[in-house]
Amino acid sequence: MKSHRKELWFEIPNRRGFVNITPEVRDVVRESGVSEGLVLVNAMHITASVFINDDERGLHADYERWLEQIAPHEPVSQYQHNLTGEDNGDAHLKRQIMGREVVVAITDGQLDFGPWEQIFYGEFDGRRRKRVLVKVVGE
Repeated sequence: MKSHRKELWFEIPNRRGFVNITPEVRDVVRESGVSEGLVLVNAMHITASVFINDDERGLHADYERWLEQIAPHEPVSQYQHNLTGEDNGDAHLKRQIMGREVVVAITDGQLDFGPWEQIFYGEFDGRRRKRVLVKVVGE
């Protein structure tokens, strides 16, 4: 069995944002030489997320609005976590909702997606460098 590991780094200039990382993950799968297996893609920070969905601007705006309704950033005083001096209590909750990682099958050396599926990095407390682990295993 082969195993290949790579880190992707991001620095989103705003507090929140979504980035389609499917091309980068495809490149890592290609580099791995794995033809049949799995790829794990996970955010290595507790205020960021990795998820699968459609790459459609309206959907991303809906996510932004929905997440702000569920876990609004302000007032920052509403989160006990922020009593530590942080202002990102909402980002931790948004990460929990959107998820930490995805696992995608690799078939014939390609990501084995359903229609419209893409992999996204979700940032909820940006303006600093964060990383995503891509781990490929298989034959």
